[in-house]
Amino acid sequence: MYKDEGIGEEGIDAIIITLPLTLIFGWITGDWGDENYSTFIDLLYTLIVPILWYGYTVGKRIMGIRIVRVDGKKLGLGTMLLRNLIAGLVYVVTLGIGFIVSMFMVGLRSDHRAIHDFIAGTYVTSTKP
Repeated sequence: MYKDEGIGEEGIDAIIITLPLTLIFGWITGDWGDENYSTFIDLLYTLIVPILWYGYTVGKRIMGIRIVRVDGKKLGLGTMLLRNLIAGLVYVVTLGIGFIVSMFMVGLRSDHRAIHDFIAGTYVTSTKP
């Protein structure tokens, strides 16, 4: 397990992946208010890259951490859908309270697992694949 400090892997992914996508699609479409294309590509990135890259995203790889399943099996689309979409819905339905609780969980729990980790049966580790 790990303890996250500083900007975090999501911030790194936002700078390296999301920001350029937003700029590229805004430039191509000329519609800077509509980010549907970059949002869709970013969603695919967060769902598929960890499956193909042993639990890493670019940000997680730079931070030296990755997502793994509690049962030791390989990450799959179902796991990543649970971790990102279903957990995201939980955070929205609870009006952000679930997200705040998750941040406390990461900071206070010895295993640093958040609500989305429990929903998907995952945890984040610094061990190599």
